[in-house]
Amino acid sequence: MGSAPARYLVFFQYFGTKYSGVMQTSNDQSVVGVQNYLEKAAQNLKPIVPIKFHISSRTDTGVHALCNSAHFDVEREPGKPAFNEKELLYGLNYHLRAEPIRILNVCRVANSFHARFSALSRTYVYRLLMGCTHHSQIPVFERDLCWAPAGGSLNVPAMQDAAQFLLGTHDFSTFRSLNSETPLRSPVRTILQVDIRPSPGFLSHHYEHRRLEFWELKFRGRSFLYRQVRRMVGSLVAVGQGKLTPRHIKELLEIKDPRAFPANAMAPPSGLFLKSVEYDEADLDPTVAPGE
Repeated sequence: MGSAPARYLVFFQYFGTKYSGVMQTSNDQSVVGVQNYLEKAAQNLKPIVPIKFHISSRTDTGVHALCNSAHFDVEREPGKPAFNEKELLYGLNYHLRAEPIRILNVCRVANSFHARFSALSRTYVYRLLMGCTHHSQIPVFERDLCWAPAGGSLNVPAMQDAAQFLLGTHDFSTFRSLNSETPLRSPVRTILQVDIRPSPGFLSHHYEHRRLEFWELKFRGRSFLYRQVRRMVGSLVAVGQGKLTPRHIKELLEIKDPRAFPANAMAPPSGLFLKSVEYDEADLDPTVAPGE
């Protein structure tokens, strides 16, 4: 037996293009999940019991995270003190250095804390590039980091009107994936915030002469259904293209059937980012006693 396990919350980010998603997959696959690399790095801490990351928020193949989170327990040999946060931050990042994955912060938390179930809300952003008439016009530094819908321009005011129908508590059955792995979960979700606003590109001043514009769609809610955000984005873009009217979004909600979702309207994963996972500050109090 070792010392009492210490629980930690880590915030981490990743460029999702090369991974099968954030969740762990079988190591014999050619493309594996971000969790595989996190746990491989953590085993270099030489714990008595293999370290298991409990991920707060699932992201799929090609989706990025500016900040995801997870908790894990570390049990050390007898007499060895618990790691401090900086030791874990530097140690994990050292062993992740070959991957586009970085630990942003580490917090010691109570043993009752759970990264997924203790979260108050999650915020996703989706980056749209307007003004491209052909995919070759996407700037090289923005590839895999945005979506440039066909046609170039979008009716943003109509999209903003349509987005208001998504706010509040609804049955989002029409916006859940047909091949959802958890079909028995309740489709009722609450969207706390939807914003559509201009957003600078990483090197936007170089694109102005080409009339390229970046826009950001922001969604905040306690939780989301499988691929719900990508389906909401796709339907809003369809409104911007004139394929749907704002009232169609309300009608899609009322139908409550994923088969009613417009064919080929789901947004691609490349523009989607998990921006943040929000917690009660009291849960992140570094003075909390282990086991409280």
